[in-house]
Amino acid sequence: MIVKICGLSTSETLAAALDAGADMVGFVHYARSPRHVPLAAAPALVAQVAGRAPKTLLTVHADDELLSAAIKAFAPDILQLHGAETPARVAAIREKFGRPVMKAIGLGTVADLDKIGAYEAFADMLLFDAQPTDAAALPGGNGRAFDWTLLAGRSFAKPWLLGGGLTADNVGAAIAATGAPGVDVSSGVESARGVKDIGKIVRFIAAARATEKLGSLAKSG
Repeated sequence: MIVKICGLSTSETLAAALDAGADMVGFVHYARSPRHVPLAAAPALVAQVAGRAPKTLLTVHADDELLSAAIKAFAPDILQLHGAETPARVAAIREKFGRPVMKAIGLGTVADLDKIGAYEAFADMLLFDAQPTDAAALPGGNGRAFDWTLLAGRSFAKPWLLGGGLTADNVGAAIAATGAPGVDVSSGVESARGVKDIGKIVRFIAAARATEKLGSLAKSG
């Protein structure tokens, strides 16, 4: 079970996620996001990770110039593309920058599943999130869940994470419903929009781990 805490922007909350055992930590570089980390603030956060977990850099519709600057500042282990990037754009970014790519795909209806295959050919990982309610909304981190039954019983060619409206209270049910091999949370561990809550981070990771342990016991029993 991979547990990713995304949208970290302070030393204190980053430390909490790492100390609680997060498998991946994510930083957002997107000016419209309340979790935006400026380039100047990135090196200190990156140094704090010190190899304890893979770092993801989330961008939205970023051009090559912005990506180049952000990669230099954040030194990410994986690029997370959270906009409407096409499969061709995913492939181009992966080739140009030589970094693994995670592509976020918004799901709302069965028809949305049809677009997954095109991204599997080029992305190294997938993230299934809820579709934003309108074009003006942020593409992720909106605290909205989608219908988990869309993923029930399905398998994919690439590793994937489940996101969208997850909290410590529902992550167990989400994993059980989807069979997700990993989860990604941002707004579900916040006390206010863009403000991470240390207690919620710790509880979320513990809840996900508890679900993992229950699954292991069921298989062995």
